[in-house]
Amino acid sequence: MQTVKMDILGLSTSPSSGGAYALILSESEGNRRLPIIIGTFEAQAIALELESIKPPRPMTHDLLKSIVESFDSKVEKVVINDLSEGTFFAQIHCVGDDIEAFDIDARPSDAIALAIRFGASIYVNTTVLDEAGIETEKTTGETTPKGKDKSKKSAEEAGKKEMTKMEELEMELQTAIETENYEKAAKIRDQIQKLKG
Repeated sequence: MQTVKMDILGLSTSPSSGGAYALILSESEGNRRLPIIIGTFEAQAIALELESIKPPRPMTHDLLKSIVESFDSKVEKVVINDLSEGTFFAQIHCVGDDIEAFDIDARPSDAIALAIRFGASIYVNTTVLDEAGIETEKTTGETTPKGKDKSKKSAEEAGKKEMTKMEELEMELQTAIETENYEKAAKIRDQIQKLKG
């Protein structure tokens, strides 16, 4: 399984999200981003650790870290290894001095919250990144869907009054990315994937 190293770019939300957040991962040595929709609790657990804020009592992920350490092991890395019907899957890779390395299946949000606490690296399976990643232009910070030229898209918009559902979704995806509404972009990306079948 080939993987790509990722960094946490940030968390975003919108008023219409119903309490969900988009965790944005960015390629360490590339220009693709991967938005993953996560819950409020997991977003809070990630944000607190990123900001080095220690709550008065340990949170669930702090407890998990203590349990892993009590077995003289640590989280080496996490890998987002699968995407099925719009749902991401991950594995936590643990190692220790006196134990054999082992993997634990987890939700990406929990795996990443734990990885941050251990200072572990985050990876994404290349197949998952190819399917769900959103390309960005490094020089300007503007984003475009894979294979789409911005000026070409403008010409197409002017020349066609009737657009197919796919074209409408691609336009919406472009707008969502440019406004950094990654949660909406992730939903539109999923709709496009269903249409492609």
